[in-house]
Amino acid sequence: MGLGEAILLGLVQGLTEFLPVSSSAHLRIIGDLLGSDPGAAFTAITQLGTETAVILYFRRDIARIATAWWRSVRGDHGTDWRARLGMPLGRSDHDTLMAWFIALGSLPIVILGLAFQDSIEQTFRNLWLVALTLAGFALVLGWADSRGAKKRELTELTGRHALQFGFWQALALVPGVSRSGGTITGGLLMGYTREAAARYSFLLAIPAVFGSGLFQLAKSVDDFGKGGTPGFGATLVATLVAFVVGYLVIIVFLKIVSTFSYKPFVYYRLGLAALVVILLLTGVLDANSAPVTT
Repeated sequence: MGLGEAILLGLVQGLTEFLPVSSSAHLRIIGDLLGSDPGAAFTAITQLGTETAVILYFRRDIARIATAWWRSVRGDHGTDWRARLGMPLGRSDHDTLMAWFIALGSLPIVILGLAFQDSIEQTFRNLWLVALTLAGFALVLGWADSRGAKKRELTELTGRHALQFGFWQALALVPGVSRSGGTITGGLLMGYTREAAARYSFLLAIPAVFGSGLFQLAKSVDDFGKGGTPGFGATLVATLVAFVVGYLVIIVFLKIVSTFSYKPFVYYRLGLAALVVILLLTGVLDANSAPVTT
């Protein structure tokens, strides 16, 4: 992988990671157009860049949540007794609960990711499946956006909803679903506002993406540039580009979802799915292009 290809893939990763269009599907498609599938490991590692952008953007929220959680672990059980007495919860109490909810919501993708690791790295990357999930989940997203009540805020999040959010996020193990798209769709169907669902999708992704990215990085450290895998330099460049572009996308995306519907993303997904099918039928894309291994 040359420097130009690395920059292009990093740009694609940064542009698509937070939009409900599936960054892994875009990397899979564009990688094939460039000559080879960059692989699940490359995708996971470059996502470290975009998730670092999330930490930078939400640094105050994350620091507040982490501090409240640590205080509760050390013995401040204010949340428990206030809840039992039916008293309103304070800001720190909600932050403590949010930390536990993020941990709870991360369990499905961790468990399913480990259970289906081989399929994620091989079978799920078949471009016919990618086209199907792009189109199918476009319809689910559109339906959820039109039918969702859009009344709940994150302060109304419950443990049951946190776990449901987690299962929706886990659907993104299949390229074409979209991590943010799955989480946002689930949130809309549970009655959360577009902005609340989007913000929670960013926070919920942090443990899963960093866990996956660091796992793949450790597993690939001795294999960069071997057997067709992208080299360390190319992967690093792509990750840095993804970080810069991803940070800018977060700013724009949160403003968009506060005002507009998800219809443009629905139409885009359907159009991309149709394009992939055409390219597959004409032989431009290879559905079973063997992913690189590490």
